[in-house]
Amino acid sequence: MARLSDRVAGSVGSVGEYLAEQRRQAQLSLRQLSDLAGVSNPYLSQIERGLRKPSAEVLQQLAKALRISAETLYVRAGILDPDDGSDGRGAAAVVDAILLDPALNERQKRVLLDVYGSFVRENTPADETPAETAAEPPKKKPAAAKKTPATPRTTTR
Repeated sequence: MARLSDRVAGSVGSVGEYLAEQRRQAQLSLRQLSDLAGVSNPYLSQIERGLRKPSAEVLQQLAKALRISAETLYVRAGILDPDDGSDGRGAAAVVDAILLDPALNERQKRVLLDVYGSFVRENTPADETPAETAAEPPKKKPAAAKKTPATPRTTTR
């Protein structure tokens, strides 16, 4: 089983190809899709050619304009793991909640999605066999330095 990061590396270019294919099937020009999605024409062209990696919010805008599943684009862009849960709805709900939160700006949404994705990748079991895992000693957290209690100050009046 390939690691998520390996699958992501192979899928980054495919999100652009997939978008171009969906745009052609919808019989839309690059400019028309750009206007519908609120994405600049040059930026959309770069995404389709695999030169840029779009944010989750841009993918959501493109999905709405093309009337396709945003989750499919997230998987193709490597934001969501296709094997996440039984149907991926748990991760999709998290991504949707972040994207739809009006209290967050674009940068904050991107950072939250990046952090969420890194935690998911960190908690995804690597390609290890149970024997390898059992052979490794458990990792311990470093002990925190003990703080000595502050001596109470006495004040004279």
